[in-house]
Amino acid sequence: MNTILIGIIVANVLISYKGFNDYAFFRKHEFHVGSIRSGEQLRMLTSGFLHVDMMHLIFNMLTLWFFAPVVINWMGNFSFAMIYFGSLIFGSLLTMLFHKNDYSYRAVGASGAVTGVLYSAILLQPDMMLGIFFVIPIPAYLFGILYLLYSIYGMKAKNDNIGHTAHFGGAVGGYLITLVKEPSLIMDHSLMTILLAIPILILFVMAKLGKL
Repeated sequence: MNTILIGIIVANVLISYKGFNDYAFFRKHEFHVGSIRSGEQLRMLTSGFLHVDMMHLIFNMLTLWFFAPVVINWMGNFSFAMIYFGSLIFGSLLTMLFHKNDYSYRAVGASGAVTGVLYSAILLQPDMMLGIFFVIPIPAYLFGILYLLYSIYGMKAKNDNIGHTAHFGGAVGGYLITLVKEPSLIMDHSLMTILLAIPILILFVMAKLGKL
């Protein structure tokens, strides 16, 4: 077992569990635009280790568990950590860009970091398959695209405290960091490079048209 991956998962579980049982702790470390703009930038990192509930935590950690080994085996521990934390920061930065004037906006979750790892793994190994509910086979790239399309729905619905905008920031982070580290993928997996960019482009087009 990889110690860095286990360490990240344990940190998410312990910090999220603390947040489940300590409302003041949750509020102190969640992503909150008003607090961040008043100088509490550390929330842009700490919010990535909190989750809304147990299902939110389990979904993110299972997704990380499935995809992280691909990145680690291909690129090594240092690059994996760079993608994970870089994607987390990208997710927070995009969230600030989209919600900078909504001082009451709040969100939590490792979704940005996990989506970055997901996108990286798919770029590296585009032909892998996943088993939804461990039964239904689905191409990993299709899962990644559907994951982001669901995030668009979450951003429009605005009916939970999940950082859906961070999914896209994380995807951008994982996508760019991986291509910078492994530029040969642009030629080797050119179709996948284009396909994975589509939901990101849809997001920015919808934002430009005021549809979010």
